[in-house]
Amino acid sequence: MNPDYNVEFFRNFMLVMNALDNRAARNHVNRMCLAADIPLIESGTAGYLGQVTVIKKGLTECYECQPKPTQKTFPGCTIRNTPSEPIHCIVWAKYLFNQLFGEEDADQEVSPDTADPEAAWNPEETAARAIASEKDGDIKRVSTKEWARSTGYDPVKLFNKLFKDDIMYLLTMDKLWKKRKAPLPLDWEQLENHACPQEESPGSGLKDQQVLGVWGCCQLFRHSVETLRSQLEQKGDGAELVWDKDDPPAMDFVTAAANLRMHIFSMNMKSRFDVKSMAGNIIPAIATTNAVIAGLIVLEGLKILSGELESCRTIFLNKRPNLRKKLLVPCVLDPPSANCYVCVSKPEVTVKLNVHKTMVLSLQDRILKEKFGMVAPDVQIEDGKGTILISSEEGETEANNSKFLSDFGIRNGSRLQADDFLQDYTLLINVLHTEELEKDVEFEVVGDAPDKAPPPPTNQEEANSITNGNKDSAQPSTSSKAPAEADDVMIVDSEEEEEEEEGAPSSSSAAAATSGTKRKHQDAETGEASAKRPRTNQSSAAAAADEDDDDIIALD
Repeated sequence: MNPDYNVEFFRNFMLVMNALDNRAARNHVNRMCLAADIPLIESGTAGYLGQVTVIKKGLTECYECQPKPTQKTFPGCTIRNTPSEPIHCIVWAKYLFNQLFGEEDADQEVSPDTADPEAAWNPEETAARAIASEKDGDIKRVSTKEWARSTGYDPVKLFNKLFKDDIMYLLTMDKLWKKRKAPLPLDWEQLENHACPQEESPGSGLKDQQVLGVWGCCQLFRHSVETLRSQLEQKGDGAELVWDKDDPPAMDFVTAAANLRMHIFSMNMKSRFDVKSMAGNIIPAIATTNAVIAGLIVLEGLKILSGELESCRTIFLNKRPNLRKKLLVPCVLDPPSANCYVCVSKPEVTVKLNVHKTMVLSLQDRILKEKFGMVAPDVQIEDGKGTILISSEEGETEANNSKFLSDFGIRNGSRLQADDFLQDYTLLINVLHTEELEKDVEFEVVGDAPDKAPPPPTNQEEANSITNGNKDSAQPSTSSKAPAEADDVMIVDSEEEEEEEEGAPSSSSAAAATSGTKRKHQDAETGEASAKRPRTNQSSAAAAADEDDDDIIALD
C-alpha cells in the first residue's frame, strides 16, 4: 500500500498475479488493477482446497463484488473476565503482548473489566477479599506497560499479577461465578515447589505439537519474557515490538500466556502448533495444493498474454475427485455485480449511524479504512461549500478528529464524497441518521454491502465437512493490526458429497443441485457463510456446455 506503487506503477504490467494472505491487501490490489485496467489473477488456498479466478474491469466480477462476512470479534468483557473458549485466551494473550511490549491500545485492555454489566458488584464491599501477593499486591490500576517497566519486566512478578492477583480480583465479582465455574488462581512459588521434573522432559512427537504442562508453560513464559525484555532493551527507550506469529519469542509468549489462562479457566490446553494456527488464523499450508494453484495461475496468465481473455475460467481445486474423477472444476466467469460499491461506474453506499455520537476519527478509521478498504481517504461534505472533513495530508484536519459529525452540519440525508487518490477510487456516502443502533454497533451499511451475510449453516455436519484441520484452527484472529487471514477459498463439493446430504431434511446442497444455483459455503477466513446468489443466465448457458460445471458449489 506504499504510495510508490500507484496506478501508474500497475500500468507498467500486462497482468497481475495475486498470492496474498489477507483481505485488506486483496481489496487494495483489486482496486489498483481496476483503476489501471490491468487483468488480475486472484488465487487462494486453504489446506487441500484452492481456487484461481480472473478479474477484468467491466467484464468480470471484481474481488469485492460478492458479500464476504465481517471478521468475527469478541466482546471485551468476555476476553477480560469470562473466557469460555481457547480462542478467547489466545486473543487475550495477543492483547497482553501489545500491552507489555508493543503499541498500547485502549481497546486491547487485559485487566479485569469492572464495567462488565453482568458483574454488577460493589467494589467497596468486595475489594478487601482480593488478597494480593506479598510485595506487589494491591492491583494498581495503572498502565500494564508502566507497571511491567517498574518491575524491570520481572517474569515472576508479571506472572503473579496476571495469573494470581488479577484472577483473585475477578473472583470478587461474585455474580460472574454464580452460573460459571470460577477461575483458579496460580501462584509461582507453589507451582515451583510442586513441579515434577518429568514435566520439562520432551514427550514423543513433534515439539510444536506437544502440549506442555502448567509448569512447562511457566518456564516458557519466563524464558519468553526475558528474551522479549532483551529485545526491547536493545532497541532503546520508547521502543515497541510488533507481534508476529513467525517470531519465536513472541509466539512462545502467546502460547505460554494463553495456555496458563486456559488452565485457570478450566479449559484443555493447546499445543504451540494449535495456538499458532488460531493466533494467526492459519489453515496449514499443503505444498501440493500450492503447486497446483501456482500452475493454474500460470495457465490463466498464458491465456491473457495470448489475448484469449474470453477463455479464462474460475477453477476450483477440490478436496477429493468427483464422480467424473475430476479434482479440478472450471467455471465460467461471472459478470460484474450491479450492487458492487467498488467496480460500478459511480460507487455509492448508504451508512446508518448516529451523527451526534460518531466522531470524524471513527468515520476515517472504522468506516472508510476498515470497512471500505481505503488507504488514505480525503472526505468532502457535499454542502455547496465543499467543506473538507478529512484530508490525507498529515496535520491538515487532525483538529477535526475528536469532533462529532453533527458539529459540521452533517445530518440525516447529508452526502459525503470520499476519495482515495492512491487507489484512484471515489465513493459517495449517503448518511442515514439513527439513534436505534444495537449496543456496541457504531454503524451499519444499508443494502448489499460485503458484511451482509447470513448466519452459518444450521446443518452442523455440513459445516464440519468443509473445515480443514481442527475446529479451533479455523477461528479468526482479532488482532487490530493487519491480521494474517487465511487465504480466501471457494469450495466445490463433489457429487458424492451431495448425494450423502440429499437425504437430510432441508439440505441446502440438494436444493442447490436441483435449482442450478451456486451455493456459498463457509468463508475460509471467518468460518461464516456467505450469501447465496442465483447463477446468471450467461453463466448457466455456458455451464451447460461445460461438462463439469453442473456440480459446482462455491465458497468465496
